[in-house]
Amino acid sequence: MPEGRFRRLLLALPPALAAALIAAPAAHAGLLFPETGGSPNADSIHTLYVMVFVLALFIFAGVEGALFYSLWKYRARKGRQAAQIHGNTKLEVGWTVGAAVILIFITFFTFLMLGSIKNPKPSVVNENGQPVAMTDGSGYEVASTDITIPKKGTVMHIAVNGQQYVWRYGYVGKESGSQSALLAYTDMVVPVGRTVILDITADDVVHSWWIPKLGGKFDAVPGYTNKTWFQIPPDAIKPGQKQVVFTGQCAELCGRNHANMYARVIGMRMDDYKKWYADKVAAVKAARTKVAAQQKALVAEQTSGQ
Repeated sequence: MPEGRFRRLLLALPPALAAALIAAPAAHAGLLFPETGGSPNADSIHTLYVMVFVLALFIFAGVEGALFYSLWKYRARKGRQAAQIHGNTKLEVGWTVGAAVILIFITFFTFLMLGSIKNPKPSVVNENGQPVAMTDGSGYEVASTDITIPKKGTVMHIAVNGQQYVWRYGYVGKESGSQSALLAYTDMVVPVGRTVILDITADDVVHSWWIPKLGGKFDAVPGYTNKTWFQIPPDAIKPGQKQVVFTGQCAELCGRNHANMYARVIGMRMDDYKKWYADKVAAVKAARTKVAAQQKALVAEQTSGQ
């Protein structure tokens, strides 16, 4: 092959390789990229990841292209002495400054995105499911964390507790103060459009809460509370459907049945959510009433037998 043609082929290799590497994951995005579409913080994680990933691909293609070109261009030949570049100040300054610029760019972009990943956005619907005006308003910082809860718009708080091998959720009701008005297991049901703050802890060993489409993983550590958030967009429920389901898994090996410790987050429209919540509360009250009646009957039976 003529030298000029081979040189052009090598010069075309880096962009071709980068294009192939970028295009290939499109068909298998779920394998290489974080999942997206379930919550704004998950979308921000996806954006940051893709930016760094694509930049790394171009760097990889450039470095490998330069390597292959150098191997061919400066291959050993009889009667030819290779040029020595050790101590070449221009080259050393060039690749040092170039690497520093790339790292500074990645650092800047990362800090730019961290706010939208960490800090919850205001709810886009009110307690009646009606859209609310989006306002930036300053929030308040939660003690022992650096997460800022928005003042504008009401947010939901759900206590997430990991225990071998199930997830327990405590829904905080107005009438119960800081106590859980309702407990649910495995399936967490929330209204779409509402910002949900999760207080994550564990009873026994370390677990890890992870619903891929709703953001990153957060460890559930006994004696310590981690906080995260998500907000399922109202349009996540497609026409003709009543709910949207996001599935996840405990991401920390927590025992022999770790594989069975899965979780689901189910998003419903506000009316459907209120009905679900009311039905659950009614079922709990009915069960408590039944147990109280059985206890009363047992006490009466024991008393009459004495």
